[in-house]
Parts: sequence; C-alpha cells; structure tokens
Amino acid sequence: MNPHEESDEERVLLEVRDLKTWFDVEGRTAKAVDGVSFRIRENEVFGLVGESGSGKSVTSLSILRLIPDPPGRIVGGEILFRGKDLLKLSWSEMRKIRGNRISMIFQEPMTALNPVFTIGFQLTEALRRHAGMSKEQARDRAAEMLELVGIPDGGRRLKNFPHQFSGGMRQRAMIAMALSLEPDLLIADEPTTALDVTIQAQILELMLEVRKKTGNSSILLITHDLAVVAETCRRVAVMYGGKIQEIADVGPLFRAPLHPYTRGLLLSLPRPDKEKPPRLSTIPGIVPSILDMPKGCKFATRCPERTERCDLEEPELREIEPGRYCRCHLVEPLPVGERKGGGE
Repeated sequence: MNPHEESDEERVLLEVRDLKTWFDVEGRTAKAVDGVSFRIRENEVFGLVGESGSGKSVTSLSILRLIPDPPGRIVGGEILFRGKDLLKLSWSEMRKIRGNRISMIFQEPMTALNPVFTIGFQLTEALRRHAGMSKEQARDRAAEMLELVGIPDGGRRLKNFPHQFSGGMRQRAMIAMALSLEPDLLIADEPTTALDVTIQAQILELMLEVRKKTGNSSILLITHDLAVVAETCRRVAVMYGGKIQEIADVGPLFRAPLHPYTRGLLLSLPRPDKEKPPRLSTIPGIVPSILDMPKGCKFATRCPERTERCDLEEPELREIEPGRYCRCHLVEPLPVGERKGGGE
C-alpha cells in the first residue's frame, strides 16, 4: 500500500461491511438489507438513493442499532465507526454515541418529536446528558441553535410544544437537535419528505450551512430524489432490493450511469435545462416484496436488458473503474490486479 492509500484510509469515518438486517414475518424471513457495503469519508456528504422499499432506512437504523428486535435482527456484517465495530458495543456504549457522535434526522418530525414535551426540553436533554451542561447552559445553547436554523426568538420558542410549530419549523428544530452536539456523522433520512418544494430547498441548504458552522460533520443523506443528490452530495450509492447496485462520484454517475436501474432513475427526472426536454420515462413494474425477491439479479424482473443469466445468477458488486462499482452482469469490471476492493 502506497502513502496515498494510507492517507485515504485514515480519512474513512464510517465503513459498513457486508451488513445484513433481516426481519421475521409470519414464519418467513425478509432480507431487508442483504450484504450492504460502503464507506463514508470525513467531511463528506454521501448519498444513498433508491425507491421506497429498497432498504435505505433500515440501513440507517442499523448503523445506530435502532432495529426493533423482534421482529428485526442484524444477522451479519460490521459497522466500523472510526475503526470501532458498533455491533460489538454494549447498549450503554451505544447510548454514548447516539445523538452525540452520530445524530439522525428522521423522515417525519411530528412523530420523531415527543408531543408531550416542549421543544426546549427535547433540545436540552441531549446537551445535558452528553455534554454535561448545566440547565442554563443547555437552554442558551438550544436557543442559539434554534436561531441558527432560522427560528427567530429562540429563547421564547423553547417553551412551545411540537404542535405549535409548522412542518418546516419542526424539521428545523430536528436539524438543530441533531447538530447541537457537533456530531462526526449526521444521518439525514428523507429530511424533506413531508415539506413543499420551496421549503425542501431551504432545509437542504440550511442543513449544509449549519453543518459547516458547527464543525463540518459528514452526512449520510438518504433520499429517493436524485436531483437532491446532484445538488448536495460528492458520492452516491444506488440501492435496490436490499443491495447496493452502483457506487460512484456524482458527476460520472449522472453523466454515464452504468447500472440499468440507475439509468431508469435518471430518465425519470425532469430536465428543465434542455430546450426540448425528453419525454419522461418510468421503470416498469414495482419493487418486489422483500419476502419474494428474484433468485438472480434483484432488478431482473423490471430490467429491459436482462438475459437468462440475470434470472439465474446474482451478480457481485465489482469495481468497474477506479473508485466506481456496479452490480451487473452486463458491465465488465477492471482486471483483478487493478481493483481496490471494499466498496469504496
């Protein structure tokens, strides 16, 4: 390994290796996440995209070990955070990491925020528990964070309950809560799903802006919207059927997608920058049930390019060119001596 490679390894903040999270449903096993691997570097915004049901949210909950057990269980793999496997930590050790070194913004803030406690109580609880702040220090920090995310008169608004905030304000409060302790990693799971388009843009811009002001956390941005990824991320992993199908830098992926599923997602995006935008296309069919996945390639039932081999044999995630990975029989990989490995 040359010095450049060593330096690159030191920059890896989170590495997920062959993660498998399964659910027991009515006597059957649902493989929601089935062998997922990827890396997130320090100070990086990494996108994880795919349709609903592809396994994105289960992946994020697995990182924080928030999978309900039963019916869910992490059956294999490693989740290395700064070289330490989170799956081997005790529950008390995990509590010290959640909300402190790894924070999460959930999809729907109305259900993520407790309706019977004030915004102030929910913001200050983590500050007092993890940072050892006094009640007054925590309230000052919470008010400062509310104003930082664009909620004026933060000190007064701490007395409000979640129902007294609009949807956009609740999402801002969630961002304030997630970033108040300056975590190393912020997991944002569909952070703008319930918001209108104008507010979506404001929230994404705000999240990146506050991240820089509070310490430049890395972000795992989970979304089904490739347009959001194009604006915010450096690298992206495309997920389908509980597996990573393609990993690439954002530029090459948008210019020349390799996997048929990635191409289908991009063709479904509107292109207002074109004088005569092409007609939007759709991917035929629906995401198969995780209780009844195809035997071979998980995308085979919807792929216009599938062959007999695709129906029978599951392709591996292989390095196609330096730093770029794809899970498809139709895409030729690099020679063995030129591969890096590790789902980089």
